[in-house]
Amino acid sequence: MIIRCSIENWMSFRNRVSFSMIAGRERQHGARVPRINKYKTKILPVAAIYGGNASGKTNFFKALSFVKRLVVEGTQTDSRIPVDLFRLDPPGASRPARFTFELLIDEKIYEFSFAVTPEAVLEEKLVLISANSEKVLYDRQKGKLYFDLALKERNRLQFVFEGTRDNQLFLTNSVSQKVETFRTIYEWFKKNLILVAPDSKFEEFDWFMNERHPLYSDINNMLSQLDTGIARLGGEEIPLDSLSLPEALKNKIQEELKEGMSIRVRGEPINARWVIDRKNGELIAKKMVTCHLKSDGTEAKFETWQESAGSQRVIDLLPAFLEISEPGSKKVYFIDELDRSLHTLLTRHLLDTYLASCTAETRAQLLVTTHDVLLMDQKLLRRDEMWVAERDAMGVSNLISFSEYKDIRYDKDIQKSYLQGRMGGIPRILLSGGLVYSCRDEGSRGGD
Repeated sequence: MIIRCSIENWMSFRNRVSFSMIAGRERQHGARVPRINKYKTKILPVAAIYGGNASGKTNFFKALSFVKRLVVEGTQTDSRIPVDLFRLDPPGASRPARFTFELLIDEKIYEFSFAVTPEAVLEEKLVLISANSEKVLYDRQKGKLYFDLALKERNRLQFVFEGTRDNQLFLTNSVSQKVETFRTIYEWFKKNLILVAPDSKFEEFDWFMNERHPLYSDINNMLSQLDTGIARLGGEEIPLDSLSLPEALKNKIQEELKEGMSIRVRGEPINARWVIDRKNGELIAKKMVTCHLKSDGTEAKFETWQESAGSQRVIDLLPAFLEISEPGSKKVYFIDELDRSLHTLLTRHLLDTYLASCTAETRAQLLVTTHDVLLMDQKLLRRDEMWVAERDAMGVSNLISFSEYKDIRYDKDIQKSYLQGRMGGIPRILLSGGLVYSCRDEGSRGGD
């Protein structure tokens, strides 16, 4: 779980911006707030970030995407670190971008932080936080790495650090060199933090076609309740030669796909999805289809790309909501533009479904950005679960929790206050009147 995170000098975030998932003094919806008894704290299961266009919501999403890529994928030799520094302040180009994460992993709290420029990692630190103290596991400063003296692999870690490039995180290199000491931190970024962009497609779509998958029936039950017109998802075998794939790719699949293995493929038409298996020596292709009921009770099959944008978005989001709603889930989903192509009642139902599953033992989280002010409802979300992204006249973004506004009572109509601009985070629209098309006079062209 994310407890806190902060970013500085990244895209529109020039100043240090802090984002906290620690529950405040709010009493609303207290039964669904996870409790970490060891640390005597409560962590929120959801956060919704509002704000006008270009206010910084997506930049926050991109910051977490950058960190995940840097931790999990690392960098190539002699390559620049793809960090996007704040550009509207000339001194900012010489300052590093800084990122700090406080994470709950296996009931332990870790603080992982680093500072980078496009050329190098300048600082990197990992701290284990106990109920009463903090222990620095390693601290990278000015080309040197300091270890906790109690670590058993100190000699091995020093050797790995000496082989860590300037443009590389020590955390990433240590895992690639099969050092297990800090793997849990790496695995959290790789497996538990899942980022869903507005155009993201659910990758593990093969289990939509597998009736034996534990979530298969749940997906189809929810689809039938959300007024998509889809009765169920399924698979249909098709000839491999009918797939609109490059011949070179088909040949590569033919040569490399082994018995019992399968691969997922996307292609044209848009959003077409196939799974290719090898069974008894033969390649078998299966495409994902949606099934609708005809008036006589039989099914009509459609390609997924023939469904509305909203129905396709539901298909891609439902696995996320089902996964974080599962008991024992430790996933953290961050969905940018949750309401993209979705009706507000459908979006609210998805949130309601997830929040209804949350208890004091929950260890999953959902972070979303949205423009849907109808979700700005204290019957759905607590004040400390709602944030606003605000950009000032200098292009600097900030994130502010609704709980910081003293005049927002539990019974206040916060939608009205927000739309009236009392809380920031709305577009400053300067255009007034109608839209006018104008063209300049380029001289006489003859005739009239």
